[in-house]
Amino acid sequence: MAHPLHLTIHVEVLTEAELTPAEALTWQAARTATDQAYAPYSHFHVGASLLLDDGTIFRGTNQENAAFPSGLCAERTALFGLAASQPERRILGMAVAARPAAGDFVPVSSCGACRQVMAEYEHRQKQAIPLLMPGPDGSIYRFRSLSDLLPFGFSADDLPSKG
Repeated sequence: MAHPLHLTIHVEVLTEAELTPAEALTWQAARTATDQAYAPYSHFHVGASLLLDDGTIFRGTNQENAAFPSGLCAERTALFGLAASQPERRILGMAVAARPAAGDFVPVSSCGACRQVMAEYEHRQKQAIPLLMPGPDGSIYRFRSLSDLLPFGFSADDLPSKG
């Protein structure tokens, strides 16, 4: 007999004043990163920032390409760039921000491919990575874990064992 399965995702809705100092730094870094986005086709600038275990911030931006779909989202440029340049670093937090080229910041959510990659990095470091995303009316959503965006995500645990 079928039975319902209820999922609970905890999201806090905050103002910028309610962010911790580390979160505020990560949030501002994501917003600033939008200035370096390469978005000549969509004119939609996205920035992502990663707060690292040494207190530094690593940024990524969306990178478009005339040969669609060869571009890459800000979340993945940040995560892939970090893994390629500083694989020993652990991620303590992440933020994403977006705006039209000539406009104010807007609410946005990560695409499915980014959600999968984000969940992989969390699985890889065996520790939840809190996420800040823009909400409506200037609010900020705080997720306790990147995996909250992809509750039935695919991970290495789903692959057949090698033995």
